[in-house]
Amino acid sequence: MQPPGIAQTTVTIGIASLDEAKVATAAFRGEQCGCHLNFISRDLARRVLMPPRWAIVRAIVGKGPLTTLEVARRVGGDAAAVEDDIQALLVAGVLDRAEGGRVVFPYDAIRVDASLAVDLPL
Repeated sequence: MQPPGIAQTTVTIGIASLDEAKVATAAFRGEQCGCHLNFISRDLARRVLMPPRWAIVRAIVGKGPLTTLEVARRVGGDAAAVEDDIQALLVAGVLDRAEGGRVVFPYDAIRVDASLAVDLPL
């Protein structure tokens, strides 16, 4: 839960072609665009956000930096398997590495583009 007076950061996960993603560069020019995590295809989104990885994201959203063991406990998974999934999510840019080797999903909430909801068990 966000403390009063602190804005919640929501990321929108969706599908966008490379051309559509270029529009998002407006954010780099200081234009207000919101936070987006776009995949260039549904297949890539499915591979990156397969159910065990989506469970990790859902378990740590808004929780701040966590160790692999904390994440494994939250999802009820084997620490080695969870570490493999965390590595894949880091490479894909879904998670960030925090101080002390912890991982963090740097948003407080997730909004999924409706076009993904049909194909992914999100």
